[in-house]
Amino acid sequence: MAGESIPATGRASVILDVAAWLDQGERVWLCTIVETWGSSPRPVGSWLAISASGRWSGSVSGGCLEEDLLRRTASSGPTKPVAIDYGITDDDRDQFQLPCGGRIRLLVEPLQSAEAENHVAALALALKQRRPVTRRVRLDAAPELVSLTGPSPSSLTFDGDQLEHVLQPECRLLLIGAGEVARYVADFAAAADFEVTLCEPRDAFAEGWGYPHIPLERALPDDLIGQRFNDPWSGVLALAHDPRIDDMGLLAALASRAFYVGAMGSRKTSEARRERLASLGLDQLALDRLRAPIGVDIPSKTPAEIAISVVADVIAARHHLRAALPSL
Repeated sequence: MAGESIPATGRASVILDVAAWLDQGERVWLCTIVETWGSSPRPVGSWLAISASGRWSGSVSGGCLEEDLLRRTASSGPTKPVAIDYGITDDDRDQFQLPCGGRIRLLVEPLQSAEAENHVAALALALKQRRPVTRRVRLDAAPELVSLTGPSPSSLTFDGDQLEHVLQPECRLLLIGAGEVARYVADFAAAADFEVTLCEPRDAFAEGWGYPHIPLERALPDDLIGQRFNDPWSGVLALAHDPRIDDMGLLAALASRAFYVGAMGSRKTSEARRERLASLGLDQLALDRLRAPIGVDIPSKTPAEIAISVVADVIAARHHLRAALPSL
């Protein structure tokens, strides 16, 4: 299963679905939340894609807006980008069950021309190559894609005539060590829109892995980190409870630009690990990046509880990553 990970999630999944529908000759509309007021079930920048045959991908609400958007596009989908407001009136809030006082503005964008198809293909390629880009959409022109020179904070602006949407690559995680904690972390992290890869070089653990929906790579963790998990949108979680494997990965991860590096273990075990890593040449600045014991303090005992605490901490780190400009 070399080179595999849990399938693309989040925005990458939506764009891959759009690309597939366009390739099949379907008309597609991409709905983007461009502004919210008051309570909102989904953040600005969220996507919902709808095909002419009624297929959909992504979400802009808890389900009430999706039904109306599916009906609108099926009957009279716009041929040019158009802004649509929900929740302006009391009737809107009652009909669509928006949170009290909430209001959402969407940009509904048809993707039907050859230019749009090329735009989607270029965007899918940028996401695959993990390049940050800006989508620029004017109400009276074809969409554009602008490559960025380095990591940028996620942002979206819409002035009524033009959308500027900065898109970062999806965050992905490398889990080191097959086990029950890794199993739950993989499932919970995938549900939270992380791309997940499990690394296990030990024969006994790899051959006994019983969860085929979680792809496993039988490779050394430092090799994988050097090849694919060293950018600002990658996280590395040492879950093997085996210094021979964990320390190898942590040495590489703490020297990389990974946004999250954590290791499982007790406080005593974590202090011993820091001493070992320091003896292997890591300086204090690198050691300060290590989150160990990993996860938020709930406190957790069972594998599932530990996994919940770990994924919660990684989600918080991802939020800060998307809101801040990383250093280059």
